[in-house]
Formats: sequence, structure tokens, C-alpha cells
Amino acid sequence: MADEIDVAIAETLTDDDLRELDILLAQLSSTATFDAARVQAMVDAPNVDLFVARDAGRLVGMATLVTFPLVTGWRGIVEDVVVGHQARGRGIARLLLEAITEESARRRLRTLDLTSRPSRKSALRLYDSVGFERRETNVMRYVPAPA
Repeated sequence: MADEIDVAIAETLTDDDLRELDILLAQLSSTATFDAARVQAMVDAPNVDLFVARDAGRLVGMATLVTFPLVTGWRGIVEDVVVGHQARGRGIARLLLEAITEESARRRLRTLDLTSRPSRKSALRLYDSVGFERRETNVMRYVPAPA
């Protein structure tokens, strides 16, 4: 099952890839809008890596690794982990997360963080099983008003 899946950092994206990413984004967020130029800017950004999972060449999952330097060391954040509805239950999210954790170790990141809603029980179990540890924290968010 999962052994048929290829996980890699996207260097380029085809039109078909962009269509699949649009579908995945809709499954990830009901409020986010797809923007192909933004996705291309993300792929081209030096400290952002889009990990994609492909089944027979077709993009079926994604996750993003963002890395950045701080005074305390290089840090990372995992964002936008999603596997398409039809490909779920095959271990693809695990493969994406394992690829990201391996890359974070290779880059010698000091920490790798991700957040998930408490209601996402199965995702939380997956994150725990991959080695992420729950922290007692108050994640806070500020949303700037449109200019």
C-alpha cells in the first residue's frame, strides 16, 4: 500500500499538480483560497519546502516544512498536512511526516513544531506516534486587518 507512494520535496509543479493541490487545499481548509502564484512562490522560497506524496505520479498528499533562523538556533514548523480523501488510510500522512522529520534531523533543526486542533484525535495519535510531543502551551494568533 504505502510502499507504492513516492514522497519528495517538490522542485517544480505541473498544471495537473496544481489542480490536485487545489483539491487538497479544499479538504484542508474551508476558508482558504487556492492561488497558483502563491504556491509557486512557496516552492521557489528558500526556507519553504513542499513535500508531496505521489501515487503512480498523481499527487495525493502534501505537507509543508518552513525553516527559519532564530538567535537560539534553526527552527522548523510543519504546516498544511493533508492527504486526499480517496488515498486516506494507507499510511501516506505518516510517510510525509517521516520525510519531514528526517529532513529536519539532516538540517540539524533545534525544534520542529506543528499544531493541530484537539478534535482531530486520529491526527494527534499519528503525530504522537511519529515522535511529536504535546506541550503545555497557549498558542496565540493575531490576524492583521486588511490594509
